[in-house]
Amino acid sequence: MLSLLAEHPLICALVLILIDLVLWRLIGANHHNWKLLVRVVIFSLYSVLLFNEGMNPLEQAPWVDNVPLHLAATGLEIGWWLFAARTLTVLIGAAMMQSVGHTGRLLQDLLGALIFLIAVIAALAYVLDLPVKGVLATSGALAIIVGLALQSTLSDVFSGIVLNTTKPYQLDDWIAIDGTEGRVIDIDWRATRLQTSQGSMIVIPNSLAAKAKITNFSRPSDMFGVSISLQVSPHVRPQTVIDALERAMQGCRILLNHPGPKVALKGSSPAGVEYEISGFVAQMSEKRTVCNQLYDLAYRHLRASGVCLLSSVEPTPTSGLSRARALIDSSPIFSTLRQEEKETFSQNMTPQNFRAGETILAAGEVSNHLFIIESGVVTVSLIRHGMPMESGRMGPGEVIGEAGILIDSSVPAVFSAKTACTLYRIEKAYLRPCLEARHDINDAMKTLLDYRLHKVQELTQEVPVVVQKKGFLQWLLKRTG
Repeated sequence: MLSLLAEHPLICALVLILIDLVLWRLIGANHHNWKLLVRVVIFSLYSVLLFNEGMNPLEQAPWVDNVPLHLAATGLEIGWWLFAARTLTVLIGAAMMQSVGHTGRLLQDLLGALIFLIAVIAALAYVLDLPVKGVLATSGALAIIVGLALQSTLSDVFSGIVLNTTKPYQLDDWIAIDGTEGRVIDIDWRATRLQTSQGSMIVIPNSLAAKAKITNFSRPSDMFGVSISLQVSPHVRPQTVIDALERAMQGCRILLNHPGPKVALKGSSPAGVEYEISGFVAQMSEKRTVCNQLYDLAYRHLRASGVCLLSSVEPTPTSGLSRARALIDSSPIFSTLRQEEKETFSQNMTPQNFRAGETILAAGEVSNHLFIIESGVVTVSLIRHGMPMESGRMGPGEVIGEAGILIDSSVPAVFSAKTACTLYRIEKAYLRPCLEARHDINDAMKTLLDYRLHKVQELTQEVPVVVQKKGFLQWLLKRTG
């Protein structure tokens, strides 16, 4: 076999091309450097073989008297120009990938097309000895005709070049183009493809994107803006609403502290006053969760301040109810109590105020009373790996100390006031007989306790360290390093 290849260099050159095609397919994308090295080596061997046999790609093929051999040599010389163009585009693409990444793919494709065009013209001029000026004149006229026919497509192509050069957005960025919002999944010759939050794909021509207003939510990459708007009655004092909304935004710990969230009065009219809570989150996927949480917190803290959201139907006046009685109505734990039972409960509740930073219930402390948060924000901290960690925040209507009431035990968490808080206290001696009589309330408190204990275990348990297996190669590298 080897002697056959040595005696027939043309067959050997063809075999090298086939080997290059096969190895390019077989070597995976993870070994890109090996693919480049193999291609360069095979192209070098191919070039040495051609020049050694007198087949110079800068001249016409030899063996004019032998037609089959001459045609084969001509094909191999033309193949050399195409092989050279392909090798050069691969090397340029690898160099550009390290400097500009995937966003420069369109520019890489254009350079590759230009290189192949030059290679084809060179092959026509040197190998086939055709008049290049005539070819260029014909191709120029043809280019004008094609350009007029593909004017819209060419506009998309050149707009794509502008977008790749100026880089108003990149792959995986969350953007909005004229109100169409989505994540960039591809930028090609003709269009930009966005994947919306509903999972559908939108194709926007590059010419439209280049002229449109573009909002990039991923710049800067470490924060994403989020805001909600609320309307309340114009008869409520603005400072009362602002204080309640500030407590609401402090109750959402997903919001970034720097830059911090803000509350602003956006506008006022006889119909109502509009307020806005705005802030930033670290990930785009958190925006919807934070918006939902802010609406819920705003509702609870406004209600705790005696303020209701603006509605076409006015709420039932509750001015005759005490604060303790209104708190029992808003608490999901005691929602099944009858009206007379709620009245009795409210008469056995004692208000207690805490300053910001003051401890409400220490870790390991067995509580002999149940707290119901009336206003303010309570923060919950756990000890993890020897360091304190905030695990959650609580707001109006939530309860503290159920472990001491139900099982005479404690939760390994510290409950402290993040803002000035008012809590209502129900003594264990009064509450215990009520729970024995009302199993529905007892079950609701047990469900809450089980959930909290599960979260504590989930947050504080040690994650096992996975020891990576070390093979012979790792051992050899360590020994030689």
